[in-house]
Amino acid sequence: MTSEPFRFSRRQLSEYAGLDSAKGRRRSGIFVAEGSKLVLELMARFCPAAVYATAAWAEASPDIDTTVVRPAELRQISRLTSLPEVIAFFHLPAATQPSLPAADELVVALDCVQDPGNLGTIIRCCDWMGVKHIVASAETADCFNPKAVQASMGALAHVDISYTDLAAYLAAARDHSTPVYGTFMNGDNIYTANLGPGGILLMGNEGHGIGDACAAAVSRRITIPPFPAGASPVESLNVGVATAIALSQFRSRMQ
Repeated sequence: MTSEPFRFSRRQLSEYAGLDSAKGRRRSGIFVAEGSKLVLELMARFCPAAVYATAAWAEASPDIDTTVVRPAELRQISRLTSLPEVIAFFHLPAATQPSLPAADELVVALDCVQDPGNLGTIIRCCDWMGVKHIVASAETADCFNPKAVQASMGALAHVDISYTDLAAYLAAARDHSTPVYGTFMNGDNIYTANLGPGGILLMGNEGHGIGDACAAAVSRRITIPPFPAGASPVESLNVGVATAIALSQFRSRMQ
């Protein structure tokens, strides 16, 4: 632990500011997380590159190699409105290639989900529902975007996310007779549909839904109908909310 006072260099401030972009994260090889609960959760999986915290937090976490800084210094690198006690920078993990799910395994696939907040919410939902793997298209938001990391609330430490040619992955799943459930406006009612214990649940883009290339591999179209039957809400469901509802229905069939 270093002693006060501490000052970030211009190079450090420039590097840390650049982590808002995927290019900056790739160049630096790190991503950022803020807040005690989130940082401690991520410590279990990711290797820290640097940890900056208040003296009180560092004293309460003696086993973590921490650089003590003043609140004014933390404010220089924080992206949050409420200043956290700790901000950590972690090494990016190596990219992984996805495998097809086992017969009783449920995987979530994301086709061009672009909002990092939505992605973080989906990761959190998957963790809660026991889904350990997400397969995403190259156009999907980066799971190490600061907004996605914060929205995941630490679930990023428990769920694997792989980026790949999603249409090709789904086509391979179809060829291996793996069920691919796609969420559409015109599908079988998810509350009464026959849902298996395993397969791939495909969620689409916030504005355009599932693209044609991925839709071609879908074996079961499902929908979350509004209530009451025949109602016509102004807006469609947020993709994070829709994922939570869909996963709850898959899991309810297993009870």
